[in-house]
Amino acid sequence: MTSKLQCGSFTGFKLLAGKGPGVPIRISSIGNVETDLRSEFSAQGINQTLHRVYLQVICEVSVLTPFKDISEKITNQVLIAENVIVGKIPNTYYNLNGLDNNSAIDIIE
Repeated sequence: MTSKLQCGSFTGFKLLAGKGPGVPIRISSIGNVETDLRSEFSAQGINQTLHRVYLQVICEVSVLTPFKDISEKITNQVLIAENVIVGKIPNTYYNLNGLDNNSAIDIIE
């Protein structure tokens, strides 16, 4: 890719950026992409489970110019699929939160 850079941008001073005649430069970009499939399960009730499949993309990009090399690592996660898995409905359901072993046995008997 060929681009024009203003001479004032060479100095590094913000006041001179974009000033002066244009100088043609050649910019090359180099990149590397890694992908990874991820799966996640979460409870959505007594008999339902939410299943999500993600694609995680990690991209390392380098921009090469005659004056400076710029490298950046970009990570993004994209949801590919989402499904609710429905199981059988239980005959009974006990909420035993906050009970210890002794009091739970008394309730069941």
